[in-house]
Amino acid sequence: EDLAIQLSLIQNCLDPEVDRKSLLVFAGDHGIAEEGISAYPSEVTGQMVKNFLDGGAAINVLCRHHSINIHIVDMGVNAEFPDHPGLFKKKIRRGTRNFAVEEAMTGEEAVRAIESGIDVFTTTHLSEDMDIIGLGEMGIGNTTSASAIISTVTGITPAEATGRGTGLDDKGMEHKTQVIENALNFHRPDPENGFEILRKIGGYEIGGIAGAILAAASKRVAIVLDGMISTAAGLIAYQINPHIGGYLIAGHRSVEVAQKAALHHIKLEPVIDLNMRLGEGTGAALTMDIVDAACRIMRE
Repeated sequence: EDLAIQLSLIQNCLDPEVDRKSLLVFAGDHGIAEEGISAYPSEVTGQMVKNFLDGGAAINVLCRHHSINIHIVDMGVNAEFPDHPGLFKKKIRRGTRNFAVEEAMTGEEAVRAIESGIDVFTTTHLSEDMDIIGLGEMGIGNTTSASAIISTVTGITPAEATGRGTGLDDKGMEHKTQVIENALNFHRPDPENGFEILRKIGGYEIGGIAGAILAAASKRVAIVLDGMISTAAGLIAYQINPHIGGYLIAGHRSVEVAQKAALHHIKLEPVIDLNMRLGEGTGAALTMDIVDAACRIMRE
């Protein structure tokens, strides 16, 4: 019922529908991966993007299953991809800088990341006229960036914000926490300033998602966040413009603890809780079907 009411408010009618579904997967590499904070090497980002374009990843299966149009956005992957009808080429740089030692990106790059997300959404919206959009991501090292963002905005400690990402052991967790703690002491980003947070400790794909969120809300399109990374991007968009809050739907409860603090800040409750930790937008894809069901109950 809560979803049905939210969609009625978004669409300004009592018979909401989300028949036209789209999903964007934003991908980018992270300089912070140089600090050894991931169980996987950075090359995996490019390999996964190839898999998305080949239609072979979990998110492709779920999009086919739920009739969702999927597009991949290269925001800053450290690899080159041939032209593909399902690919937006928005590469800003082959990965962000290592925010353990310098700002992740320049001010100009941060603006470009957000503008690219706006542009990708607007282009997709013009060609597909969507009712609802899911937002996923791919980027080795991006849970470190997301943890740092969520710690900054919500005030939880780096230890509370740090999760296992793609499967770190206890020693890896300790190291990752220390890296985030040192970086936040070094940069001291302003919790109220979404642009500054993105510039100092963000990722190109996180900026892209934030831009897509701002654009989707401006077009009265419902937005389904996925797990921790897209929630961190949601947090940046929310700090830039809190009026987007009503357009956001939290897809799934991530096993990453930091997501809970971020969702609490935006006043969102996850729709599903399936102990997932895959990313890619998989939780968002599953949630879109439940949103569709809620709208159908309202209409029928």
